[in-house]
Amino acid sequence: IKIVLNLELSGGVAGYGTQERDGVELAVKQINEEGGILGKEVELVIKDNKSEPNEAATVAANLTENDGVVAIIGPATSGATKAAIPNVTRAQVPLVTPSGTDDSITVNGDAVQEYIFRSCFQDSFQGVILAKYAAEALNAENVAILGDNSSDYAIGLTNAFKGEYTGNIAVEENFTKDQTDFQAVLTKIKSTDFDVLYVPGYYEEAGLIIKQAREMGIDQPIIGADGFGDEKMIQLADAANVSDVYYTGHFSALAPANDTVEPFIEAFRAEYSKEPSTFNALAYDAMYMIKAAIEAEDSADSIAITKGLSELTDFVGVTGNITMDENHNPKKSLVVIGLTDGKESSADTVNP
Repeated sequence: IKIVLNLELSGGVAGYGTQERDGVELAVKQINEEGGILGKEVELVIKDNKSEPNEAATVAANLTENDGVVAIIGPATSGATKAAIPNVTRAQVPLVTPSGTDDSITVNGDAVQEYIFRSCFQDSFQGVILAKYAAEALNAENVAILGDNSSDYAIGLTNAFKGEYTGNIAVEENFTKDQTDFQAVLTKIKSTDFDVLYVPGYYEEAGLIIKQAREMGIDQPIIGADGFGDEKMIQLADAANVSDVYYTGHFSALAPANDTVEPFIEAFRAEYSKEPSTFNALAYDAMYMIKAAIEAEDSADSIAITKGLSELTDFVGVTGNITMDENHNPKKSLVVIGLTDGKESSADTVNP
């Protein structure tokens, strides 16, 4: 049973793709050791989309033309996933993105993307929860927003937050991908009266923003979404600066979703000699979701897998118990993770 990984293994967001590869490889090792799926071994075909949407589309086109490919896992990011959709749809091969959270990935206008699924929750859910968390848990009456205006992911998060937040947006500023100097915009924000700084973006820029903000004396809580969930963010920011920082995650060992979490953590430690991340866990779940779909339909045919994924119910994953909704989004819980000195210090589970 041939499964393709179309992941960001080099380039700007390689941190996500390499974590997801590790999660899938652990799942496949376990599945094959236990006899495979329907008595057949899983074979992974691993391709690097280089963190480029055009390359992700090319990978999807080339791989779906190969005989025997029954499903695709990845890309990890929203832009790359959206770029792959036309070729995947043309080939009628199901794709599960572990972490592509843009709402329009699974629904284009009013039309559900028939072959596209995810193991993560979508941006609108993250944005809504962050808005509630800022107001209710952090008592924020005024919020400053510093968002990536070059990213579908960040734009969706910003819009969802603004649609839900009942307080005052004190100031809203933007940055772009690969920016490294945030002094000017942070100086502008610092001069504003705000209670929480919201940073919708990926870890490369978020780490630098946190570092520069803290070094400038901005000590208010900083919140963000799952793009914060990479160890490189802590390294870029310097762990000493990463306190009173909160982000929405799909998984935390401090808030286990169910009884599958501890065995997963133990297996991951044994395989990789480190603690599993959110992205490891999401990709691990994506592979087991495909396994569950194949077994439910008693077939590894692409069309059967698509049907099985669309009807997935009460799937017990390490990132939560998943039932797929009519828009191919998993109904599952979310975790707001708090960081102190760069380490997880709290995890609050929020149910959908």
